[in-house]
Amino acid sequence: MRSTSNPVFRNLQPQQGGYAGFGSAPGAGQPNTQYGQQPPQYPGGYQQPYQPAVPTTRPMTIDDVVQKTGITLAVVTLGAILSYALTAANHSLAPLFVIVGGLGGFVLAMIMTFGRKQDNPALVLSYAALEGLLLGAFSFIFTNVKFGGVGGSALIAQAVLGTFGVFFGMLVVYKTGAIRVTPRLTRMVVGALIGVMVLMLGNLVASFFTAGGLGLRDGGPVAIIFSLVVIGVAAFSFLLDFDAADQLIRAQAPEKAAWGVAFGLTVTLVWLYLEILRLLSYFQNR
Repeated sequence: MRSTSNPVFRNLQPQQGGYAGFGSAPGAGQPNTQYGQQPPQYPGGYQQPYQPAVPTTRPMTIDDVVQKTGITLAVVTLGAILSYALTAANHSLAPLFVIVGGLGGFVLAMIMTFGRKQDNPALVLSYAALEGLLLGAFSFIFTNVKFGGVGGSALIAQAVLGTFGVFFGMLVVYKTGAIRVTPRLTRMVVGALIGVMVLMLGNLVASFFTAGGLGLRDGGPVAIIFSLVVIGVAAFSFLLDFDAADQLIRAQAPEKAAWGVAFGLTVTLVWLYLEILRLLSYFQNR
């Protein structure tokens, strides 16, 4: 199986002896001959035929992925609406919601990714709620506060349409095979993703010493180009993620792995929405 730029899907990929996080117990499905015990004998010297263990879960299907992703995104949406309404009623809540939602979501994402708990629905839905808290407050700050409430709702609607437009567009590209996921494409996307993250971190550090940092977020021409590059990287990440999810379905991963797929897609969707909203704010502010 090809690797993916999303570490969530990388942990869900099959490994020898089972799936990462879903492996079988050592010695499962083998006759018990420990301590000299032999399989029971039947008249005539016949042994009891080996009966394979009945699977406790069915394989994951595309319906599972769609259902779990829909539930996760619904929680994100409800959380964002509630966060936006509370922030609109009390502007001082905006920084608190951004910090709690951002840091809380980051911590949960790290726990699920590196602790291999991305198939836990409670953690996935908690992450979705925290991301909704972040999105609602972030959207309010970038629209009603930054632009004095002028065109704020329209800007949010454009960002939502743009996000799902990119998502479904890349899904069509993947399904039609217009762009095939190859090892070379995977290396290019992973390299671009690492480069983007390094530049973001460098810009953040530089902003502590110089106003505007490296100019990647000040709304100028360089910032616009950088946002377009980030959106492009996120879009191509969808291709790798679709391919990884498809491979899991073909390999008959356990049903609960669909929660990990939903989590991974939600991470990319949230990142894409924030970047599109930021890009639109640059043009609104000119």
